[in-house]
Amino acid sequence: MPMATLTKKAATENIAKPSKNGSKAKTSNISKKIKSETVPQKIFVLDTSVILYDHSAIQNFQEHDVAIPITVLEELDNFKKGNDIKNFEAREFIRFIDKLSSEHKLQDWLPLNGKKKGSFKVLMNDTAEVLDAVKIFGDKNDHRILNSALLMQKERPDQKVVLVTKDINLRLKARALNLVAEDYETGKIQDVAGLYTGSDTLDEVPANIINAIYEKGYCEIGQVLQEPPADNHFYILKSFKNSALTYYNAADKQLERVDKQNAFGIKPRNAEQAFALHALLNPKIKLVTVQGVAGTGKTLLALAAAVEQRRDYKQIYLARPVVPLSNKDIGYLPGDIKSKLNPYMEPLWDNLKYIQNQFSETSKEYQKLRDMVELEKLMITPLAYIRGRSLSNIYFIVDEAQNLTPHEVKTIISRAGENTKIIFTGDIYQIDTPYLDSQSNGLSYLIDRAKNHPLYAHITLLRGERSELANLANELL
Repeated sequence: MPMATLTKKAATENIAKPSKNGSKAKTSNISKKIKSETVPQKIFVLDTSVILYDHSAIQNFQEHDVAIPITVLEELDNFKKGNDIKNFEAREFIRFIDKLSSEHKLQDWLPLNGKKKGSFKVLMNDTAEVLDAVKIFGDKNDHRILNSALLMQKERPDQKVVLVTKDINLRLKARALNLVAEDYETGKIQDVAGLYTGSDTLDEVPANIINAIYEKGYCEIGQVLQEPPADNHFYILKSFKNSALTYYNAADKQLERVDKQNAFGIKPRNAEQAFALHALLNPKIKLVTVQGVAGTGKTLLALAAAVEQRRDYKQIYLARPVVPLSNKDIGYLPGDIKSKLNPYMEPLWDNLKYIQNQFSETSKEYQKLRDMVELEKLMITPLAYIRGRSLSNIYFIVDEAQNLTPHEVKTIISRAGENTKIIFTGDIYQIDTPYLDSQSNGLSYLIDRAKNHPLYAHITLLRGERSELANLANELL
């Protein structure tokens, strides 16, 4: 009987055993001392973008020293007011620095709290004597930050000075000035190509097992796999004659059959959509992520599943991260908060109209959707005001989640109360914010961290179902 085995990579190390007289331990201590003397600590200079991404960033550089230019504090002052996560990050960092420097000067190297931590200081002088980025590139805050790092490099020639920024263009300018520049790596997913997909195909499965799944609705996991997969993992089982869609129920240690369910007039058009709809409709699964390129049906399936379960939840919330154009906040738009958000939420309304158009205008279903919007049973909510709330009996859909930071994703999930289900949809390769990429965005982070949890399910949609023309764009352009 063919079996599929899940293997795990393990790194092995050959560790020398100490001799009876302890010479090995003595040699080890000497080598550590020599290493600490010959390899000086690095100095990491952080840009504002790093602080707004993670206010605790200065604690994540191990034994190395960390510095921020005074210009960064000036920029953070502009971000301290507001309800967005970036405003929270700015305020938390300012409070941390205030506490750290309560009895010291920020111009001195202050020891960071914790074992094997380096020191921290604020760089006051932002004019380099040898290379002046302001003279080369123009007078702006980014170039003042570059100057601070260049001056530190001149003052500490024996140490490696590294500018850490999530601004790609700033990294390029730094390298043009022979200054080492890196992205902030904490929380980044190293292997995006190998990111968890949520489903697999098993070929050459014995026909009698697939027949048993259709008869009983399940089979024991040991009949198909030697080792159990991640909780709520989906499988396409194929034999020579037929196939079956299944998912792994970890509680019962069974592969259970997945039927192609109908959600308020929306039917899945492929196996992955059937898997997604199964997870979206499963009351035992409280957290779902759906990843895929444009036109694969992510948002449509999430909305259809929400409306199908409208009786099980008090309200259905729809949200998308607001990514302003031309660096202007939505406050520049006229009207109240609903009017300001509407331009960003049009894709959600488009999907809702598509579901509504599955029915005639005189039907009960068509009228039910209209009533849900008018009575705010189904409503748009801004993510900026999510902090501090407790969301109970809510079906919460967050679209375009790849534009969120890991901290924003954590904030949203931590708001969940009793009987709340949260759905994140998006495409990790279509990011609209300048300081995120496929490795550092919140959706990738969540998929990587949450896999194998009994409350979580993920599915990657592979096939575009919007139209043949949309598929042409995805495949050829």
